[in-house]
Amino acid sequence: MLKRRVEELSQEGLRAEFLSTTDLLSEEPELVLEKEGGAAFLPDDYQLDAHRTVAFIEKGNRRFAVEGRYTEFYHDPAIGLVRPGNSCEVGAVQTSKNTLQSKKAVVIAAGCWTGSLMHNLIKQPDIELNLPIKPRKGHLLVIENFKSFKLNHGIMEAGYANHQSASLKATASNSGPVYNAQDLSVSMTATMDASGNLVLGSSRQLVGFSTEVDESVINHIWQRVREFIPALRQESLGDLLQSREVRVGLRPYIPDGKPVIGLVPGFSNVFLAAGHEGEGLSLALGTAEMISDMVLGNPCKVDAAPFALQGRCFH
Repeated sequence: MLKRRVEELSQEGLRAEFLSTTDLLSEEPELVLEKEGGAAFLPDDYQLDAHRTVAFIEKGNRRFAVEGRYTEFYHDPAIGLVRPGNSCEVGAVQTSKNTLQSKKAVVIAAGCWTGSLMHNLIKQPDIELNLPIKPRKGHLLVIENFKSFKLNHGIMEAGYANHQSASLKATASNSGPVYNAQDLSVSMTATMDASGNLVLGSSRQLVGFSTEVDESVINHIWQRVREFIPALRQESLGDLLQSREVRVGLRPYIPDGKPVIGLVPGFSNVFLAAGHEGEGLSLALGTAEMISDMVLGNPCKVDAAPFALQGRCFH
């Protein structure tokens, strides 16, 4: 499977190579693998720091404020779409405090909340929208200022890349254990961030919008990572309480694994961009370019048909 993935990536023009167990251990000596193991190595791949990435995008956006092209409305939720004369064109978005006029288009990009938001915004009986986007909860365990060893690359077990089609209710898989507790699945991911913190994951659960930390999930993550990195077996999770941080987030999960990007049928100027699961930040700028081309009537650089709402989100 890994060799096939390397071949597919290479055909798309990306640098990718297959590493044998021996080759992999020369890159990451802290790992332990069976003799028939291996890795797909992507030397140009990078890890995004979510906090820094969001701050970078916000800073870039604010440069347009002096031109009158950007304004923030945090803590001012959208509550309705204004359709003059009940037309298919939305003229404004009504928020709790403001009426925002639309010149060209309205784009809804609210992550796992997109479905409930659209349900509240679209109140016309002639439009029935069924967005199959659900929040999929994830935990990350961060060990701050970790000194025991250093990883040279971000690593993940092969099963992590198969998350879109994986059955959460399964009890076992070829790539590792899948836990039944609250339909929990855990795949090993590990990386060192720019501050020297060890970031470990990753879990997936369909448990609604809860963002409470679940210690049993943290224990599953810890046990799974220690199967790949024996040096962590010398560490006690209890002894790391003072130096650890747990991050919990909700990924916008969609069953077929493809985000919805495009025009909302029944409207002439309302677009959706949601359902990117855990790739939202890395795909954000490309998605924005797709939406911009759609709004402006430019040819799309990427075939938009697989991401269209029609046939996927409507009865």
